[in-house]
Order: sequence, then structure tokens, then C-alpha cells
Amino acid sequence: MIKMKAAIYQGKKDIQMGELPTPHAGRNDVVIQNLYAGICGSDVAVYNEGTETGRKIQSGGEFGHEMVSRVVEVGANVTDFKVGDRVYPYPLLARGDPKYAGDLGGFSEYILVPNAKLNQQLYLVPDAISDRVAAMIEPFTVGTCAARHGHPHKGENAIVYGAGTIGLAAATALKFFGMKEVLVIDQSDFRLGIAQKLGFKTFNNQNGHVKENAIQQLGSSRGLHGECPNAAVYIDAVGRNEILQDFLDFGTIDSRFVTVGINNHQVSLDFLELIYSSKSLGGSGGYRPQDVHTVLQIMSQQNEQLDQIITKEVDWAHLEQGIQAATDVNHHLKVLVNYHVN
Repeated sequence: MIKMKAAIYQGKKDIQMGELPTPHAGRNDVVIQNLYAGICGSDVAVYNEGTETGRKIQSGGEFGHEMVSRVVEVGANVTDFKVGDRVYPYPLLARGDPKYAGDLGGFSEYILVPNAKLNQQLYLVPDAISDRVAAMIEPFTVGTCAARHGHPHKGENAIVYGAGTIGLAAATALKFFGMKEVLVIDQSDFRLGIAQKLGFKTFNNQNGHVKENAIQQLGSSRGLHGECPNAAVYIDAVGRNEILQDFLDFGTIDSRFVTVGINNHQVSLDFLELIYSSKSLGGSGGYRPQDVHTVLQIMSQQNEQLDQIITKEVDWAHLEQGIQAATDVNHHLKVLVNYHVN
């Protein structure tokens, strides 16, 4: 039996790099070969801290859920795809069960996609998008979904906390949706430098107060307690209570807060404050089909620019080295696994 390379997550700082049987397509199925896989912040978290982090990655199975792939086998009844198509596997549906969304198998060579249908389990990747950039479709859908939950309006400004891939994806989507300026907040000057190259305003909140700097960069508006930054949307792509507190302290009248960063901590809220300021709080988890279509548009238009987010590639055998690099926020942003498939 032909074997494929497969990475099995066993627990904290424990990945088994081994082999599994190579899947084959049934009559309604497709087999895809991974070209590039992205290392997600959730992969980094469970590697460094274990599964008790709020991330949906389980011990004892394949993992990795950000990838661009190529169709290598098509079942007799499949008409939507042909061998050689480049595809993005939609994590919630690609394995036929949403519980595998975080354990799709991006760090394995091949994946069986049962009952594969176009724009459901698999999406075709436009030629304008490179393999490298296409490997970021999944985190970009997460960031785009968060941006959409902020109900952005043309001409408004936004503040995004977190200059990781999802934060920059949210910022990119907010600009795509017509927002005027996006201020990205982070504590890594390296990542903020990339955000600046992408056209965003930036601030390292280790160097001062967000409120004063945001007023300086975005202008001022009116809040319940006086002057505040002219920002209608706040996105938390980090997952810290302090970020929510910033919004509660100096968000404008009618401003919206969306958290997409994983946060297991409890918060206390003054609902009268929300009522009298007409502020909105919400969360954004995962992605929707419309987000995939939006991301494909964005990436087709900004492929070269978005490639700057990628700071390192490793081959499959050095997956753990890649995860360790992705942990270093002062020297890396998006790290990819390159399968070297021609």
C-alpha cells in the first residue's frame, strides 16, 4: 500500500512525523494534494500550550487547516473538478464533518474530500493568485468575516488590534469594503512594519496610550464621555480583555466591537454604558461562503502586495521548526510549509 507523509498532533510540543495510507477517491469523491500549508496561530497555540486553549484541534489525529491544493484524483461521478485544478478546501465541509475544521490534514500530503462539490467542499483558485498567497485564503476568510460583522461603511475609520495574519486580513477587508483609514495596533515592530507596507496606519501600544495616538492619527469624534478617536469599528484579533475595555472607555457613539481573537476570560459589562452610547458588541467565529468569494476577489487584486505577509517557508520535514518560527512574533509573521510540488 502506498503511504503518504502525515503529521499527527499528539499533544503539547509533540508532533509525530510519520506515514499513513494514501487515500483514494470513491465515485463521488476527490483526492487533493497539498501544495502549501499555512501555520495558523491555533497550531502555534496548541503546540506550545496543549489543547486547553479554546482551539478546535484534537490530539491523536492529522492537523493543519490552511492550504492550497491540487486535484490529483476524481471519482467517476464527479463533474465539477478535473485533475490538475488548484483548489481551496473549505475546512468546515471538506472532510464531510465540521468537527474536522481544525484537523483537516494540511500537514499531510493528501486529503480525501468526500462528495466534493464546487463552492461547497472545494473552491477553484483563480490564476491571478499565487500558490503562496492562496495558502492564506483560510485565515483571510476568518479576518474578512470579522470585518463584515463590524458592518463597515464607506468613509468610516477602524482600529484593528493584532498584526498577525487574521488582524491584517481584517484590516485588508475593511479597506476593501470602503473604510477610509485602518489603524493597526500591536506590540511587534516587525509585524507593524509589514502592516505599514500594506498601507495601514500603525501604533505600538507599548509606547503610549491608544486613545491619544488614535485621535492623533484618525482625528477625533464624540463619545459618551467626551472626545474620542474617530473610529466606528474596533476589531480584536488578539483576544484580550484590555482591548474590549479600550472600546468601552473611548469608542464613539454608535461604534461596533467585534472579537475574533480567542479569549477564555470572563468580562463584566455595564449595560447602561452600552445603551446610552448605542455601542454594539459581537463575536466572529470562522467564515461563510460569501467570505471565500470576497477573499478570492481581494487576493486576485492584491496578490503581490499580500505576499509580503509571508516571512518564511519550511519543508514538511521541518514543520516543528516552522511552528517555532511562527511563535517568534518579532521576526516572523506567516510561515508556510512548502510541499515542493511542481
